[in-house]
Amino acid sequence: MTDGHLFNNISLGGRVGNNPGQFRLYSGGLAWKKLGGGKTIEVDKADIISVTWMKIPRSYQLSVGTKEGIRYVFKGFREQDVSNLTNFIQKNTGTTPEEKQLSVSGHNWGAVDINGNMLSFNVGSKEAFEVSLSDVSQTQLQGKTDVVLEFHVDDTTGANEKDSLMDLSFHVPTSNTQFLGDEERPSAHIFWQKILAIADVGSSEEAVVSLEGIAILTPRGRYTVELHMSFLRLQGQANDFKIQYSSILRLFVLPKSNNPHTFVVITLDPPIRKGQTLYPHIVIQFVTENVVEKELSLSEEVLAEKYKDRLQSSYNGLEHEVFSKILRGLSGAKVTRPSTFRSCQDGYAVKSSLKAEDGLLYPLEKGFFFLPKPPTLILHEEIEYVEFERHGAGGASMSSHYFDLLVKLKNDQEHLFRNIQRNEYHNLFNFVSGKNLKILNLGEDGQDRTGAVAAALQSTDDDPVDPHLERIKNQAGDEESDEEDEDFVADKDDSGSPSDDSEEGSDASISDGEKEKSSKKEASSSKPPVKRKPKNVDVEGSEKRKPKKKQKKDPNAPKRAIAPFMYFSKAERVNLKNINPELSTTDIAKKLGEKWQKMSAEEKQPYVEQSQVDKKRYAEESAAYRGAGAAPVDVDSADGSSD
Repeated sequence: MTDGHLFNNISLGGRVGNNPGQFRLYSGGLAWKKLGGGKTIEVDKADIISVTWMKIPRSYQLSVGTKEGIRYVFKGFREQDVSNLTNFIQKNTGTTPEEKQLSVSGHNWGAVDINGNMLSFNVGSKEAFEVSLSDVSQTQLQGKTDVVLEFHVDDTTGANEKDSLMDLSFHVPTSNTQFLGDEERPSAHIFWQKILAIADVGSSEEAVVSLEGIAILTPRGRYTVELHMSFLRLQGQANDFKIQYSSILRLFVLPKSNNPHTFVVITLDPPIRKGQTLYPHIVIQFVTENVVEKELSLSEEVLAEKYKDRLQSSYNGLEHEVFSKILRGLSGAKVTRPSTFRSCQDGYAVKSSLKAEDGLLYPLEKGFFFLPKPPTLILHEEIEYVEFERHGAGGASMSSHYFDLLVKLKNDQEHLFRNIQRNEYHNLFNFVSGKNLKILNLGEDGQDRTGAVAAALQSTDDDPVDPHLERIKNQAGDEESDEEDEDFVADKDDSGSPSDDSEEGSDASISDGEKEKSSKKEASSSKPPVKRKPKNVDVEGSEKRKPKKKQKKDPNAPKRAIAPFMYFSKAERVNLKNINPELSTTDIAKKLGEKWQKMSAEEKQPYVEQSQVDKKRYAEESAAYRGAGAAPVDVDSADGSSD
């Protein structure tokens, strides 16, 4: 680099662990970006007030203090980097870097140095450790000589590290000369009061504002959301999360098209953890038209000194706007809103699916955001190219109404957004082109190179098509006949149990591959085909044939095996209903069928295995049932599908 220095594999230190990234020092200041995207730190040279070098095990550490009282620690520099960077920093910022030594003696007896909001414990002239007082949630005076510091519980801390600092105790004897006291206020009391004036104490006692019954889609549940001065708290029936504002990267306020809800997304780095699952995005769903009035539990002095021009004493308006404004004022995070993109329905997003999940794809000014599940943020700077593809599933008529969008990242990761309606193509293509993103379908002359783009525009019919309904129509057209279907003869036991009726009615959602297997099995069956008979007519001189009575089902007969789709339906129906409470039973069944169609064979495998176990159970019970003298049972049709 001509302007400064660039270093890779430099870690950002702190309570949340060491995150590797890229460090850049230039004439205007410094910047650090997390490896793989995410948190970015930029410090202007005018804000730098102190710079310190320290030799640590296997590398050197650079500590930078700012006017706001924040100290950033960067680790991983080599010995030869120290002199070069020292000269560069002194020349461009006017600040002379100091050098500290790390105490490795293991002694726990020394002196305390408080500089800004940083507390360092020194053994002699060497530093043993350093902590930020802004992370302190409570401080207590125990007896006359002990001071205990308790740190904020941050659920993002556990994302990278198994352990985190929770409390720290200092013993301050009455003979201490650094914090002089008297009989009424001993040295420990003086030290405690000094920390009390700097630390973020008291914010955990009372929330600045709270919202109850807020629907959060990831992690799923209804929570009471409390906004404190230094952290955000989510209280649910089964989970309780505390998130430091320093972990919030950005806020997104994204209305849903033609829907009474609005997404507010909180992007975190590091993410919060629930079990073994990490959540880098908290997706909150507000009712768009909800109006609230909130008073902040902050004094006029605090508002004027700490939050001047960022917060006001009260808010009245739409709930999602009130929440985002207060959170922005407390955390200092920037807010991203919908871009200039508009869909053909004048919405801010296009309907799509990702990893068998239906959702909305928001084209933003600096990236794409897929919501609600799995929430996926893709920045333009991370994209290598995009490719418009012809929709791969279904027949030709279906493909002409839908197309897919493939996004290839620079780290070789791919995201395939499927089932985008064809009439959204022009708006989406123009938006992508306007962002100067590479479109693989187009050559250097801007012409369609692969034909995939043109294929998505074959049809001139702009009416939206339901893929699930279209597939069923195609199948019905292949089997259509004017003759009466007498496969279900009166004496055949096909009624099944009441639960089987609903299962058989849902088999239209089973994949084409499974239907093909089923048809092959029927073709190879030893059972002779049923002959088509003419309809009964009342001819003069002949007696009209009476239909046979339907045989009653034996209550002792084994219950038929359940198809894989039904296991999937049972597992997902409740989740789908919770996410979309406004959907009717019919709409839920339709969405489950669509979701099943988009799943890969690997994703279907757990449900197929469950069905196979149930088929084995049915075969065994059928054998025992036949051995008892009952009518034989057709095992081939035991998956709940009709002939």
